[in-house]
Parts: sequence; C-alpha cells; structure tokens
Amino acid sequence: MDNLEKVEKIREKTGVSYEEAKNALEICDWDVLDAIVYLEKNGKVEAPEVSVYTTKAEQSEEFKKTQKTYEENEKSFGDVMKGVFTWLGNVVKKGCESTFEVNRHGERLMSMPFIILVLLLIFAFWVTLPLLIIGLFCDFKYSFRGPISNKVDINEVCDKASEACDNIKNDISGNK
Repeated sequence: MDNLEKVEKIREKTGVSYEEAKNALEICDWDVLDAIVYLEKNGKVEAPEVSVYTTKAEQSEEFKKTQKTYEENEKSFGDVMKGVFTWLGNVVKKGCESTFEVNRHGERLMSMPFIILVLLLIFAFWVTLPLLIIGLFCDFKYSFRGPISNKVDINEVCDKASEACDNIKNDISGNK
C-alpha cells in the first residue's frame, strides 16, 4: 500500500481531514495503526468505548456448578486402583478361609484352601478337571466349607454331581 492509499484509509476510518491524516502518518513513520492511535491520543478521533479486549472465555454459573460437581465426584486413578486391590484382597481372603474337601465313604481324604483349587483349575485345567470327574466315578465326594459355601449352596451342586455319576455308573453296570 503506498502513502496516498494509507492517507485515504485513515480518512475513511476516522473521518479526519487529508492534512491531519497525512501529518499523523508522517509523525508515525507511515504506520497506519500507530497513526490512528496518535489521532485518538490528540483528541482528533473518538476512542472506542471498550478499550480492553480479551480472548478469555467467560464462564456461566451453570458451567461453574457443573465443574464443581464433577471435581467433587471425580475419582483419581489411585482411588480406583485402591478399590480394585481392596476387592481382590477380599476375594483372596475368602478363598483362603474357605476349604475344598475330598471325602470317600464318609472319611475325609484331603482338605485344601479353595484358592488352591481355583489356581489349579486356572493353571492346570486339563489335568485338574479330568481328575475331579474321574474321582466322582470312584465314589469321591466333594464339599466346601467356609464363607463361600455360606453365600451359595455349592455343596448341593456337588451332591447332585455325585448322584448323577452314581446313576451313570448304575446304568452302565446294569445295577438299579
């Protein structure tokens, strides 16, 4: 933009005379913005009503309330992990307090913590499960003692499995 265009631009934006615009530009080294500010400071142009501008967003009361509620209810990663480990600790505790018992003809042959049975089923599934099934056909009876058996009547399920194996053995051998 040449100097004549700058003078015209200032006259168009501010409404000052040609001489005042040219004089302001010469004083401000032909910088249009500085010339407009110079005219405002000398009272030749009326300054805008708002002299402060910001890019900061104003927050509504509703937004502030929602943010406060979120912060009050927010759980940190540490809180979540604490809850997970507490739950896991309770499961392990109940697994250690409960026992898995193996009986044959009314005599207890073995008793182990329930958590050991769970670990055997997880890590040695293909050995443990067939042994449990074979044991049912060899008149072994399984039962659980402790907190786990109090919540769910798992011993009833074990008794029904034993009865089913007895029925299958009787059907195969022909005894009724």
